[in-house]
Amino acid sequence: MRIAGMSAVVTGGASGLGLGTVNRLAGAGAQVVIADLPSSPGQKVADELGDQVRFVPTDVTDEDQFRDALAAAGEAGPLRILVHCAGINHTLRTVDRDGRPGELAGFGKVIEVNLVGSYNALRLGGAAMAATEPVDGERGVIILTASVAAYEGQIGQIAYSASKGGVVAMTIVAARDLAGRSIRVNTIAPGLMKTPLFDALREDVQTSLAATVPNPKRFGSPDEYGHTAQFLIENAYVNGETVRLDGAIRMAPR
Repeated sequence: MRIAGMSAVVTGGASGLGLGTVNRLAGAGAQVVIADLPSSPGQKVADELGDQVRFVPTDVTDEDQFRDALAAAGEAGPLRILVHCAGINHTLRTVDRDGRPGELAGFGKVIEVNLVGSYNALRLGGAAMAATEPVDGERGVIILTASVAAYEGQIGQIAYSASKGGVVAMTIVAARDLAGRSIRVNTIAPGLMKTPLFDALREDVQTSLAATVPNPKRFGSPDEYGHTAQFLIENAYVNGETVRLDGAIRMAPR
């Protein structure tokens, strides 16, 4: 699918991987809605990027707010692209160091935002795209975000890994569900990426982590995530895939 002139929504688009995607899509000529929390710098980002980009405060688990973001994108033209980057993490062990069972509420919150939020994106975005007329045989493209933790979760990632594993499992099913609507679904599973999550770490810790990546020995960048999203949008024959973006890393237990 061509990107120029298309309408797109990027959840979590005010920072990190989402912002890298917003920059890529806007640079390729799309009209982009940043769907991010009211507390995010979404409006500031939109103001800096100009008329092609708009901010709509959005909690991805809230149906009405998500619909508002999709509707805002529809004002610029039929929604064709949805890249879902929003998500959270919460360190949690099955049994903690003091022998107590892991926190149930924390586990549920991560599942709610990362997995239920992804389904919300699929169902609402899919319905909006299904109502449009096809362009070159396609109505739209949805890209979800998983993680290498879906495959090699580390100690303390029980909730995060479960949520991202669920996203991977949904990908092929969603692609099959939406095939009759001419909507493709793919997922990106990033490894160690240079996002605000890692900025809080000491420089020596960041260097040590980067050295664990086989090649290249560095963190991935938000632009590289955006570049991958752009490829998945533009290549009409890629469907139902989860693409690891990780420099060939396989995560150790800790």
